[in-house]
Amino acid sequence: MLSFLPKTTSEIQDDIKAKFRAKRKALKITQEALSIKSGVNLGSLKRFESSGQISLKSLLKLAFVLECLDEFEGIYKEKEEMPKSIEDLL
Repeated sequence: MLSFLPKTTSEIQDDIKAKFRAKRKALKITQEALSIKSGVNLGSLKRFESSGQISLKSLLKLAFVLECLDEFEGIYKEKEEMPKSIEDLL
């Protein structure tokens, strides 16, 4: 896809599942171990890594165990309003 076009929801979902799987593997954690540590059902974890489908609660549990929960905070932080002109900066 052309880089100036926004990603589709499916593309974002694919990116998230791939990054979570890569993070799990980088930490040398099996699916079974991650399931136990996070409290996420093994079937749900396997479905997430294959299709990208998972509940938000389960996704956040996985993020906590994989030490990337803080990356979700940017979703709900209020953006600072940018100055509209140089005069607004002064």
